[in-house]
Amino acid sequence: MSAQTTYQYQTPKGVAGGLFDISPYSIDSRLNAEKGYNTLKFGMGAMQGTTPGVDVLIPVESDTAATFEGLVLTGFTSEMNMAGEVQVFSGQTVGILRWGKAWARIDPDVTPQYGESLYLINEGAKAGLFTNDETAGFAVNGRFMGTVGTGAIAPVELYNQKNV
Repeated sequence: MSAQTTYQYQTPKGVAGGLFDISPYSIDSRLNAEKGYNTLKFGMGAMQGTTPGVDVLIPVESDTAATFEGLVLTGFTSEMNMAGEVQVFSGQTVGILRWGKAWARIDPDVTPQYGESLYLINEGAKAGLFTNDETAGFAVNGRFMGTVGTGAIAPVELYNQKNV
């Protein structure tokens, strides 16, 4: 067993799926329709599931902005595993940020800047992550609010998706 030899005294800059600030926002409750264990994660983009308005799924290649639901938020129900990781279980209720500001999971290969356009990756292992690369997915009605936080997250602002 190894001992902890270093300590950080800084608070992490953001938490995936956490609200960015106290500005107005709208959150809907949805069910996680993913069957896989810990497939849907806090801070990811979510799409309409098999029953629109009831459940959500991770995006697939055929998805477009028309079926984008929002960003999966922390603060509803979640559990921590033995490794200290917070998980989202299949069938669990999740909060979906429809509009407002939050910390989003991003493609670790990009470094977004304030004001850049927001795209959701809808294929491959990075499906559900946000990016500033317009060739990597579809446009989401929103923008980046700053650059990378602690880890592969960045603050984003989602606008009313139906007013694109």
